[in-house]
Amino acid sequence: MKKTYFAILGAAAILSLATACSSKNVNEPTANESSQSASSESSSNGMDESSPMDDLKEDAKDAVLPSEGTADAKQSTLTGTISDIKDFMFTITADGTDYEFSFEQDQKPDGLSDVKDGDKVTVTYTGTVSEVDAFSGTVLSVKKAE
Repeated sequence: MKKTYFAILGAAAILSLATACSSKNVNEPTANESSQSASSESSSNGMDESSPMDDLKEDAKDAVLPSEGTADAKQSTLTGTISDIKDFMFTITADGTDYEFSFEQDQKPDGLSDVKDGDKVTVTYTGTVSEVDAFSGTVLSVKKAE
């Protein structure tokens, strides 16, 4: 008798835990319903009917990505010793500091194939280069320095 009582009590406990974990408040509106109600309220108030998502899409259209570049992007140069030339990056050592320049494999900078490890070169690039942060820009050319 005790075994049956404990079995029923255990089954009831497991069922109550299972239903408590999977309980869902059906009175809460979903995200889709709340955005629809918000847009209907704004239209009834005489406000603009564009949703925040439409505003984000418009902002995204106007944004310029770093990879796209701009016509007025500032060109900079760095002169140093080139090393670690790979299919997608190379390193320039200038004044004892290493700077890593990365590029797309199919878009190698002009003049990179004409230099080898240990050559003193001048790199022309747009964007920013730092010894601690990743290079964010475009390498335009690599030329041997005189």
